Amino acid sequence: MMSPVESGVEEWVLNMVLWLKLGVEALGALVIGIGILTLGLRYIRRCLSPDHADYNQVRLSFARFLALALELQLAADILSTAVAPSWDQIGKLGAIAVLRTALNYFLGREIREAEAVRRLKPPPA
Repeated sequence: MMSPVESGVEEWVLNMVLWLKLGVEALGALVIGIGILTLGLRYIRRCLSPDHADYNQVRLSFARFLALALELQLAADILSTAVAPSWDQIGKLGAIAVLRTALNYFLGREIREAEAVRRLKPPPA
């Protein structure tokens, strides 16, 4: 029986994981790009609106895009470490995961707090 290396399966799996990683990274960048476009359109609409809609809503909407992009970028980092783990890469992944998780936690907390305040705020008369 041939080993995965001899049969070429290992190389095929490695290539598929690297392509998947690239796709996930591209998707994360696309989410950020869509978020920036959405932010720009909402900000312009806010500036042109006579009642100047809530700026925090515009900002928190963008934060949702960033939180999703952070999750995707972390997934791409995990994929890259899964195929060729060295201690250096594992250490970098750990540091990146901690930073992205902390950022995502604080973004999520700010979004939840802003939504709670919005729900408590009485509608304009």
